[in-house]
Amino acid sequence: MKNKPYVNIEIANNMGMITFYHPAHNSLPGNLLNELAELIIEAGQNDAVKVIVLKSAGNRVFCAGANFQELLAINTIDEGRQFFSGFAKVINACRKCPKFIIARVQGKAVGGGVGLAAAVDYCMATQYASIKLSELNIGIGPFVVGPAVERKVGLSGMSQLAINADTFQSAQWAKEKGLYTDIFDTTEELDDAIVELSLKLAKYNPKAMQLLKSTFWKGTEHWDELLNERANTSGSLILMDYSKKVLINSK
Repeated sequence: MKNKPYVNIEIANNMGMITFYHPAHNSLPGNLLNELAELIIEAGQNDAVKVIVLKSAGNRVFCAGANFQELLAINTIDEGRQFFSGFAKVINACRKCPKFIIARVQGKAVGGGVGLAAAVDYCMATQYASIKLSELNIGIGPFVVGPAVERKVGLSGMSQLAINADTFQSAQWAKEKGLYTDIFDTTEELDDAIVELSLKLAKYNPKAMQLLKSTFWKGTEHWDELLNERANTSGSLILMDYSKKVLINSK
């Protein structure tokens, strides 16, 4: 099980802990993205879950974004759209979930990983959780995750990440921009803080939290269509010769 990709959920004390893992730096192929979206939807409908925590296994990498091997296998626009729709499904699942979602970002987040951190309602991290939007390096752009990232860090911060695609920004930078709410020196301190907050939230009125969340996400009602259009854009760009050459050379 150690090196086998998975997504699972553990429910205890009204907290639904959703964990994903992939041996390639927690990158996310299409099947894991679909499973992740489905688990978020199911947890949102489960009366035993009052608050959701999204995390990855491992130490210093939260999520490396798209899985390069799967990107290399894309040969048609439809295949490209389907792959990038995976990130769209997860973001929209987080957006429409009636329960607060807390992200545990224990390490680096790249590309789609930044999108996941931006799609939750409250994001807590360690000092090692630097971020990078690297999509421009492979000939595409952060089109699918862009709306979620921009919503959290603003257009200026998102454009800085998107343009300076080779450079990691520190966890402190991400906190100052509003992506992270808190930064901790160790994973143990991070975990303690997440449990403490989750137990508090589990005691609050679920309807009040649902209505509060809907106010936070007001103005995003069109994201189902928007992110689907963005998936088409990325799916088309990944087929271009530039992107194929970069992906081949990165093997």
